[in-house]
Amino acid sequence: MLTVIAFIVALALLIAVHEYGHYRVAVACGVQVERFSIGFGKALLRWTPRKQRPNQNTEFVIAAFPFGGYVKMLDEREGPVPEKDRHLAFNNRPLRMRAAIVAAGPAANLLLAVLLYACVNWYGVQEPKAILASPLPESMAAEAGLRGGESVQRAALDGDELDPIRSFEELRWLLMRGALDGRDVRIEYARGHTGGTAELVLPLSTVDASEADARLYRRIGVLGPWTQPVIGEVFAGGAAEKSGLKAGDLIYQVGAVPVIDGAQLRELIRTSVKADKGTTQVWKLDRNGRAQSIEVTPDAHDDKGTIVGRISAYVGATPEMVDVQYGPIDGLWRGVVRTWEVSALTLRMMGKMLIGEASLRNLSGPLTIADYAGKSAQMGLTSYLLFLALISVSLGVLNLLPLPVLDGGHLMYYLWEGLTGRVVSDVWMERMQRGGVALLMVMMVIAVFNDVTRIFG
Repeated sequence: MLTVIAFIVALALLIAVHEYGHYRVAVACGVQVERFSIGFGKALLRWTPRKQRPNQNTEFVIAAFPFGGYVKMLDEREGPVPEKDRHLAFNNRPLRMRAAIVAAGPAANLLLAVLLYACVNWYGVQEPKAILASPLPESMAAEAGLRGGESVQRAALDGDELDPIRSFEELRWLLMRGALDGRDVRIEYARGHTGGTAELVLPLSTVDASEADARLYRRIGVLGPWTQPVIGEVFAGGAAEKSGLKAGDLIYQVGAVPVIDGAQLRELIRTSVKADKGTTQVWKLDRNGRAQSIEVTPDAHDDKGTIVGRISAYVGATPEMVDVQYGPIDGLWRGVVRTWEVSALTLRMMGKMLIGEASLRNLSGPLTIADYAGKSAQMGLTSYLLFLALISVSLGVLNLLPLPVLDGGHLMYYLWEGLTGRVVSDVWMERMQRGGVALLMVMMVIAVFNDVTRIFG
């Protein structure tokens, strides 16, 4: 139920902001707005405010199906307009005004994202410290010399000046940018409590753009922040309970392999399968200050076609956290920067998918969005606000794409009109509208297929 509510609230808010952008600029440009609707279909609620701007008598509607919205403006292309009201029609406004009205919707979504990111920056959020877990064997991080436990002090894309890294999430974001931009990432880190620092380069320029998907961080080797290799809650009937593991056990060796942290322990469990069966190994652990040895046999589990080990217990303690908070000016500026970066990365990823350099598996639809909405709401207000900001950016950027049925398509028409002095003909308008609808339908089918695969596959 929480997932449904969080999804509907997110969708309604983002649509309302988008359409309000169109509405507000249309009114400012002297266009008569007849209806402002959130959703389609049967009207659940409608009202007409008594006090409105001159020449306005807008009806506001909340409809039954919240998967969209619209602002209906007076327009001679959609019906006859009295002579006395022709100056209020959208089609009779100057080109710059029509373009501003169309662009205002996506702009409103991007401004909302800036505000949401800024609010999170001002309020502050608890994030894991940028202390690295042990990298996967043969990953970029392992080959670069990382072993786990390194505290990242500063980092930057190769060629840029090193900037302080305040949290692990900030580092992950930088790594994603590097992979999509095809640029190496320089990292300055401290190991242990020696006080000295060292520097290394992760060669992300060698990452194929098509590999920039959910498995990217496994290839890089930076999977998560450092955590103690402690057993958390043990579930009844699982391998952990059968082997005698208990919550609070501190694992320091599996077989002949010393255990550094929770990430390494999870990977050792995951790979402890041979011939589709879990392999028995001796675990050395500390239980309430006493050393013990226990034989553990993980269960074999099918993980989307790959047989992996599971012990049915939480593995790894909570990472060390840090409060990331910014002042009014810095928080707002970082909101602007983050919105710009997310927008640029979204466009770049869409472009790579269009030309075949990135996998279409990255395309997400309503099921994944709803799932993330519910999970983020469960995690707290700040997580939900960050989710809203991300989706708001995506909605704004998507609507700016030059597809005929989107705002960007209309802006494309106005660009043609501005360059040639001629309006796009109705025949060509209809042809491009049909092509745009067909392309969007294909994208939606792919996105929904990906959703079903991720959630149920």
